[in-house]
Amino acid sequence: MNVLDFARAFFSDSAHWHGYDGIPTRFAEHIRYSLEALLIAAVIALPVGLLTGHTGRGGNALALIATAGRALPSFGLLVLMFTWIGFGMLPVMIPLVVLAVPPILVTTYEAVRSVDPSPVDAARGMGMPEARVLLQVEVPVALPLILGGLRTAAIQIVSTATIAAYISFGGLGRYIIDGLYQKNYEKVVGGATLVAGLALATLAVFWAVSRLTVSPGVRRGG
Repeated sequence: MNVLDFARAFFSDSAHWHGYDGIPTRFAEHIRYSLEALLIAAVIALPVGLLTGHTGRGGNALALIATAGRALPSFGLLVLMFTWIGFGMLPVMIPLVVLAVPPILVTTYEAVRSVDPSPVDAARGMGMPEARVLLQVEVPVALPLILGGLRTAAIQIVSTATIAAYISFGGLGRYIIDGLYQKNYEKVVGGATLVAGLALATLAVFWAVSRLTVSPGVRRGG
C-alpha cells in the first residue's frame, strides 16, 4: 500500500469519525491546544514587540531571546517539563509558547521599526501622546507584518502540538503516536494528513483576517 491508500483507508473507516477517538473530537482538541498556546504567546510577545519597536530600544536583547527560543528543541523541552512539573497541560503549553514567542516578538518589533517616520513625526508634532502614536499611526501600517509573525507562530504551533499525545493528551498527534506504537500506518498517515490540512486552513484564516483588517492602502503599499 502507498501513502494514498493508507489515507483513503483511514478516512473511509467510519470508526474514525465517532467517539472519543474520532476525528471531530481529536480535531477540536488540537485546535484548542493551538489556540491556547497562540493566545498566551501573543499576550507575552505583542506588547513587548510593540513597545520596543516604538522606542527603538532592546532590539539586540530581542534578537538574543529569539535565537535562544528557536534553539530549544520542543520535544526535549516537553520531556523536561513533564519530568519537572508532572502530568498536566502546563508541560505541553510551555514548549508550544516558547516556540511561538520568537516569531511574534521579532516580527512585531521589525514591523514597527519599519514604519515610515514621516507620519510618526507629524503625529508627535501635533501633540499626539506616544500611546496614540503607536496604536493609531504605527500599528495600522505595521499590521501586515505583525499578522505575518502571528501566522508563522500559528503554523509552528499547529505542526508541533502533536507532541501533546506523547504524554497521553489528545489532539491529532494521538493518531500519529498510537499508530507508530501499534504499527498502524493508516493512523500515522491519517493523522499527518489532518495536521497538514489544519496548517493549510490556518494559512487561509490568516489570509482572510488580513483582508478584513489591513486597509487597502497599506496592502497596495506593501
